Amino acid sequence: MTLWFVFAVMTAAAIFAVLLPLGLGARAASDGREVAVYKDQLAEIERDVETGLIGKVEAEAARVEIGRRLLAAAEQEGEAPVQTSLGLRRLAAVLALIGLPIVALAVYLPLGSPQLPDFPLTARATPADGSQPLENLVSQVEQHLQKNPTDGRGWTVLAPVLARLGRTEDAIRAYRNMITYAGDGASKRADLGEMIAAAAGGVVTAEAKAEFERGHALDADEPKSNYYLGVAAEQDGRKDDAAAIWRKMLSKGPADAPWRPLVSAALARVGGGEAPALPNEAMAAAKGMSDNDRETMIRGMVDRLAARLQQNGDDVEGWLRLVRAYVVMGDLDKARSALSDARQAVKDTERLRQLNEGVKTFGLDG
Repeated sequence: MTLWFVFAVMTAAAIFAVLLPLGLGARAASDGREVAVYKDQLAEIERDVETGLIGKVEAEAARVEIGRRLLAAAEQEGEAPVQTSLGLRRLAAVLALIGLPIVALAVYLPLGSPQLPDFPLTARATPADGSQPLENLVSQVEQHLQKNPTDGRGWTVLAPVLARLGRTEDAIRAYRNMITYAGDGASKRADLGEMIAAAAGGVVTAEAKAEFERGHALDADEPKSNYYLGVAAEQDGRKDDAAAIWRKMLSKGPADAPWRPLVSAALARVGGGEAPALPNEAMAAAKGMSDNDRETMIRGMVDRLAARLQQNGDDVEGWLRLVRAYVVMGDLDKARSALSDARQAVKDTERLRQLNEGVKTFGLDG
């Protein structure tokens, strides 16, 4: 309703701007009678001089004053625009009153958005739905790449987004183009192999395995290639080979690597044991201790780990180590409590999946 009121005020202002000159023109036309009045006054002065009503000096002063006014009126009349007839002025007024609103509506209705709801500033400041902008971005990049198919940077941007959207076949094509136009790399080969395996329902096919082997050849420590090479060995029935690959990953990888829970769960799945819950230095120091001292040291480390996880709850590997430690010590209630805390603290979907995969071997409910 406010929108239409604003339009009405704007239309009225436009009509007033058209009608105002017409009114001023009519008034200017009526002002032209001043010249005739001054001319009559000059003639009357001549008659008064002849009859002796005024002297020649007074008559001359009056002539000068009236002549000055006559010249001013004549000059104003000469500068006034040519006046239109009364009929034309009326026609222009009717067109302004009726024609302007009709033309405005005829232009606005097809080009404007009269049915669009209000969009206040608070709503504009609210972030839009995340999926729609992402889809728009993907569409724009795809249109760009249709015109510039050799843009390696564009394929590098597009490939992981397509993978996250679940467009597996498109992601495979994007990763191939990325390698072709942006250069080869171990992680690129690993990502391509992962997409090929995903398209096959999680089976590491010969094509996918070839990509993982290329990634391993470029970087022997590339974690994704090594993990899937272990999966390929497991799927071929070579569980010992798979366990050896994953043990090597755990022994060489950093303690805070995000892939450790997934690899630990895979190692336990093939019966290859689990990674040590304590660092190697602590394990070596514990060998020379008595049972009580060793237990005290382990409980102290577990307590410090639990305290740290209360501050940094997104550490999936830390939560798995804590739950496993409680299980080993026989504190199943604490293990379940820690698992519950971990599931509440871990917000990322992928990390939560790694957590749930990792605790499957602990024998805890849920």
